[in-house]
Amino acid sequence: MTVATRYLLAVYELAGTTDERVSTSALSDAVGRSRPTTTEAIQRLDDHGLVEYEAYQGVRLTDAGRERAASLHEEYEVLNRFFDDVLDIEDADDEAAELVGIVSPTVLARLDEAVIAPVADRADAEDVEDVASSE
Repeated sequence: MTVATRYLLAVYELAGTTDERVSTSALSDAVGRSRPTTTEAIQRLDDHGLVEYEAYQGVRLTDAGRERAASLHEEYEVLNRFFDDVLDIEDADDEAAELVGIVSPTVLARLDEAVIAPVADRADAEDVEDVASSE
């Protein structure tokens, strides 16, 4: 996971569905970095238009930042479910976090659709349910 990805996801998770600002101290605690390092990273994200940062006021995601963070969060969830449910890896959270933003969209889609999507969401749900009920 890149530094930018880590900070975007942290702001996304701390802010939740609100448009509230997240303090840089809360953010630095969440990512395990110092406040000056966090401020530098946030300023770079601000330069790229992904967050709005004001000193002593905190940070909030822009529309572009929220869209990117939501996409990254979805990637994390797919990878985490795969590592946890399919591979039964003990540190599924950590493994998923390492690959967020790195795995191609094609691979993520295949993992989500073919391997770990809930049966009710799959195109072959009726066939799968028929097999399960006949056993």
